[in-house]
Amino acid sequence: MQYRTLGHTGVQISSLALGAMNFGKIGRTTQDEATAIVDAALEGGINVIDTADMYSGGESEEMVGKAIAGRRDDIVLATKASMPMGDERNHQGSSRRWLVTELDNSLRRLGVDHVDLYQIHRWDPRTSDEETLSALTDLQRAGKIRYFGSSTFPAYRIVQAQWAAREYYLSRYVTEQPSYSILQRGIETHVLPVTEQYGLGVLVWSPLASGWLSGAIREGQEITTNRSTFMPQRFDTSIPSNRARLDAVERLAEVADEAGLTMIQLALGFVTAHPAVTSAIIGPRTLGHLHSQLAAADTVLSPDVLDAIDAIVAPGTDLAAHEKFDTPPALLDPSLRRR
Repeated sequence: MQYRTLGHTGVQISSLALGAMNFGKIGRTTQDEATAIVDAALEGGINVIDTADMYSGGESEEMVGKAIAGRRDDIVLATKASMPMGDERNHQGSSRRWLVTELDNSLRRLGVDHVDLYQIHRWDPRTSDEETLSALTDLQRAGKIRYFGSSTFPAYRIVQAQWAAREYYLSRYVTEQPSYSILQRGIETHVLPVTEQYGLGVLVWSPLASGWLSGAIREGQEITTNRSTFMPQRFDTSIPSNRARLDAVERLAEVADEAGLTMIQLALGFVTAHPAVTSAIIGPRTLGHLHSQLAAADTVLSPDVLDAIDAIVAPGTDLAAHEKFDTPPALLDPSLRRR
């Protein structure tokens, strides 16, 4: 396992992080299975666990808390907030009212008195940066969080938040958590240059592109990944963007074979090769998944392999841009772009 400094924090984290989104009903992972995955991940050198309040309605945090009991100090523990937690309209977003309340809920579910990294899961256009950063700074000073970061923020929002922290003399986001894979390279255009400029640590999610780069999805085979059961439109190869992904996967499989690598090694080796990326978040549902991903922990891709990947999916290109979750609200809601 490789270890890297998380931005300018001085904290050393593993180049692979354990994502807990599949713990609970989303991935149908039981507590015993989740604990076994955490045990194996820590034994394999992973020292970061990332979860969120909304994963299985809080169940993921509860399962992580039970799995890490007695060894919390050996783990860089990260969670997130701002996505809806129920139907009540104020049980979401990044207002002071909600963050103060929901952090306490997360700490209770996790069974800890603080988290190392508290992340705003998505940019909330209804709440000012000053409001959010002020609340996060107070929670940091209270000792409930050590650092805070953003997740899936557009580049201009990352810049705006950095400016607001300086303008109002508040603590700043020290990390960003964007989606990044061989098939989704759009963040190379604006987001990663900005994170490098401001010295942010970067923990990327979905490096296996929701299973497209796991080796399980190939031409002529039935797609039976867990994601395809509840998000079938993302794997329907009659849709042009999905067809483009499958075509790219077939070409990437040839590159992996020639290099003597698995698709997982190729995919994880690619994202961790970028100098702006600190760690890649893996989200195994089973111990088998975890072990196949841990096998990529020390993978270093040669320049020839990286060039071959660039020839298949050009730098800065998203093959499914509509899945990025960072589209400006005015492009999604007509009322925001018309008088």
